[in-house]
Amino acid sequence: MSISRKLLGSLALTLAISGIAVAQDSTPTSGMDKMGAMHSDMKGMHGNMMGMHKMPATVTAADAKTGVVDVTTEGMALKVHFPPSAMASLKAGDKITLHMGFSKP
Repeated sequence: MSISRKLLGSLALTLAISGIAVAQDSTPTSGMDKMGAMHSDMKGMHGNMMGMHKMPATVTAADAKTGVVDVTTEGMALKVHFPPSAMASLKAGDKITLHMGFSKP
């Protein structure tokens, strides 16, 4: 799988989960089984993405076990989720860019 395809897959996963994670007060406990299923479901949806934009963000916390990353961006605190292996090197204070968008079923 090419790097751009992996990046786009990670972006779609992040976008799909970020809306859910922002609305939650607790860390997702469903495990990687559901995450893997969500990633598989999103493989063909890239053409349906709406509202695509980039947001600079600062990591305020990162949980390598769950993949949950707390960030501040544009005056907002957000929780986003990544596969734990993809965010393992993130730490508080890191500057990142979130690539955001959404799709409807």
